[in-house]
Amino acid sequence: MIKIILVEDQTLLRDALTKIINGQEDMTVVGFTDNADEAPDLCRKHAPDLALIDVVTAGKANGIAAASQIRRKLPEIKIVIMTALPEITFMEASRKAGAHSFVYKDSDSQHLLFVIRGTMKGKGTYPGPDDEASVKGRFSDVEIKVIRLVCRGKKRNEIVETLAMSESSVKAVISSILDKTGFDSITQFSMYAIARGLIVPDID
Repeated sequence: MIKIILVEDQTLLRDALTKIINGQEDMTVVGFTDNADEAPDLCRKHAPDLALIDVVTAGKANGIAAASQIRRKLPEIKIVIMTALPEITFMEASRKAGAHSFVYKDSDSQHLLFVIRGTMKGKGTYPGPDDEASVKGRFSDVEIKVIRLVCRGKKRNEIVETLAMSESSVKAVISSILDKTGFDSITQFSMYAIARGLIVPDID
């Protein structure tokens, strides 16, 4: 029996996932929380085989950060990260955190169950390049940092200070972003990125 903890802040989805998982002969939900900050303690309490963790949870808690903590302290637990957002850094961040698998919430239930079972057998699953956000790979690391700061409402002088870059360098980065996206201003693109879920400002 695969023992699973579920970290999801949307009640309807959490209830639906619990029903789907508990309906399987080989798996069961042994605990759940709506806040990723509580996930490590929940793992220590219930000793699950696998943790299914949403990226953005109650209190803006970061599921990827929680996954990293679980991997460091409880490495025997498998981690599956899930999200509804095509944020351009989530997948890479999940890999770096040590998550074994990654799924989007618009996947059907059979795919999720397939990922869970495969993960328990040591077969990690990540979406392929065609399933990632359409802008993934277009931007350098520094461009993503600038975009995120703009999405947080930072002015150009604040970006200069935060990233310890010259004003001319930041201006060049912004020009590169606009050339790649076709937008007339970085503010317009930041609004688009937030609306499409390509950037979640409060998650690094």
